[in-house]
Amino acid sequence: MDIVKQNHHEQQSLCMTRPSYRQGGKLTAVKVYTVCDESVHLIISRVPAIKLHSELCTLCNRFGDVTRCVQVPNYETEESFVETYHVQYARIQSARYAKKQLDERAFYGGVLHVCYAPELETVEDTKQKLIQRRKEIVTRIRRRCESHKR
Repeated sequence: MDIVKQNHHEQQSLCMTRPSYRQGGKLTAVKVYTVCDESVHLIISRVPAIKLHSELCTLCNRFGDVTRCVQVPNYETEESFVETYHVQYARIQSARYAKKQLDERAFYGGVLHVCYAPELETVEDTKQKLIQRRKEIVTRIRRRCESHKR
């Protein structure tokens, strides 16, 4: 499967206009993810090209069950001497956690960039993602109703 760089794979610039009371410990870009934007498929770019496949896969396994961890050949990058990987998780929650933990993380002298790749999903993957999201919403509503009854 050929993976081609998409516009949403680009790292956005940092938000410099956020009020100080809303700014956390570090500057971040403003990005809102919908259920359609999230995915069990992650693209991890800026991995130093020094044969780090097993190290990256081991790191990714810390955040959940990885079903696929492969290098993406011929992926367009701005920098030389870096590689890009496609990592697929078994569960969307694992992919969310991994993206949050790995994005902008220092790794063997490089700084990783992680983005979702929903374009790699099958119809069945998308269906399962939407079913899971519906379950999460129902659970949140039940918890909220129970807390209001007390």
